[in-house]
Order: sequence, then C-alpha cells, then structure tokens
Amino acid sequence: QVQVVESGGGLVQPGGSLRLSCAASGITFSLYTLGWYRQAPGKQRDLVATITTGGSTNYADSVKGRFTISRDNAKNTVYLQMISLKAEDTAVYYCNLRHSRLGSNYWGQGTQVTVSS
Repeated sequence: QVQVVESGGGLVQPGGSLRLSCAASGITFSLYTLGWYRQAPGKQRDLVATITTGGSTNYADSVKGRFTISRDNAKNTVYLQMISLKAEDTAVYYCNLRHSRLGSNYWGQGTQVTVSS
C-alpha cells in the first residue's frame, strides 16, 4: 500500500521561511519524479516545483530564487525549502510522485501554508 504524507506547513509572517517534507512508502522512491503543487482557495492546483530521478529541478516563475526542492532517496523524502514567503504563497501544498513509464501517480493529503502578519 502506497502512503504519501506531507508535513511542515503552518502560519508564518511575510518574509519568513518554512520547510515542507513529504515522506512516501510502498514504492521504489528513487524511480519517481517528485513534485510540489499548491492550491489556493477558489483557484486551480498549480505546479510549484519538480525534481527528476536524476536530480534536475524545475520551478514556477513565481517561486524561482525563493523555493528549493530536494530529495533524499535514502529517506524516501522530498523537501520544499521556502524562504522570503509572501502572502500570495498561501495555499494548500501537495506532494506528487509520478512514474511516467508505469503510469503511476500519487498525491499526499496536503499541508496548509498561511503567510500572514
């Protein structure tokens, strides 16, 4: 059984930092492309960042230079380090694991990030 669990969300002031974690089990983690997405109230779910099996990263323009995605295959965990947070970063953040060849696609339950003074 595959389990995907995010953690690390919370309330932070503008300009602050948070680190999100996403731990997975039940899969061969190193074979999956990993991603973070976010969904603000009333809006669609948007891509934030991805990291491939080889470690290549991709970011939404709105978070470039502020967010960093990384993976630790030994711990079956993907991270999203967020700095210089803005009010517009407020959203539920979701972890995604995708294996394009197998067609597997898994989501976590989401973790709330609120940036407010």
